Amino acid sequence: MSRENFNTDEKRSEYLTIGEVADRTGVATSALRYYESESLIHATRTAGGQRRYHREILRRVAFIKIAQSVGLELEAVRECLASLPNSRTPTKADWEKVSRGWRPMLNERITTLERLRDQLGDCIGCGCLSLKACALYNRADAANSYGPGARYLLGDEPFRA
Repeated sequence: MSRENFNTDEKRSEYLTIGEVADRTGVATSALRYYESESLIHATRTAGGQRRYHREILRRVAFIKIAQSVGLELEAVRECLASLPNSRTPTKADWEKVSRGWRPMLNERITTLERLRDQLGDCIGCGCLSLKACALYNRADAANSYGPGARYLLGDEPFRA
């Protein structure tokens, strides 16, 4: 980490303390330190060793937080951020490029969530056979032949007798 002189008011306004970043992003300071240890974000240090984050870190943390909220693993986020020139904060064009790459996976997750919303009260092909509908849609646990899990929520069609 680089050490910088933070004597001017102008320079101070460009940089934020870890507490200020936490307040602005809604991310705990411990998570910010973790992101830094994982090279997702970068801080400079004052002469006294305190972390200072350039203001643009707010966009980078928001990007990380949004990506996590839609279920992306930190490794995927790390790969995306590492692909940026000079490890810079994602721009609108970067976000559009990344979102195009993630679109198929996100569409699949949306479809699964819609199925969950619409079908959870019905037989989902999990093998429990506890609902009356299971005798119709998953007779003798036929969904098991598709593999493990809630097969009908995963997109497999119920067997029709």
